[in-house]
Amino acid sequence: MSFAENRRIALVTLVVDDYGRAKAFYCDILGFECLSDQPLGDGKRWLVVKPQGTEGGGLLLAEADGEQQRLAIGNQTGGRVGFFLHTDNFQRDYETMLARGVRFLEEPRHEVYGSVAVFADPYGNRWDLLEPRG
Repeated sequence: MSFAENRRIALVTLVVDDYGRAKAFYCDILGFECLSDQPLGDGKRWLVVKPQGTEGGGLLLAEADGEQQRLAIGNQTGGRVGFFLHTDNFQRDYETMLARGVRFLEEPRHEVYGSVAVFADPYGNRWDLLEPRG
């Protein structure tokens, strides 16, 4: 028996401190689209965002529930870059993000794989803004 040929990672959960704050950052600051924002009861929501115009997966923004989850906010990948936002125009997106107050942790650099700069979301999660070469 083998796996189906048409599989993909659809969502990745990102634990956040507040639904509204997270939605505002990802949608208003980074320009993501909100695919779903449905109440689930007990104050929980099914809140899914993704970069506009893409076919790829999205983020399930999940408000922390309990101390263990609160401790994971901003450190879900142990301090490494854990998320990669690809762009077709690095300079345009870098300048737009700077103007909207995104905190970059380094100056842009040009590597063999493309133009890149690391930024942090409001929780401290590290992201690469990356325009791949070729």
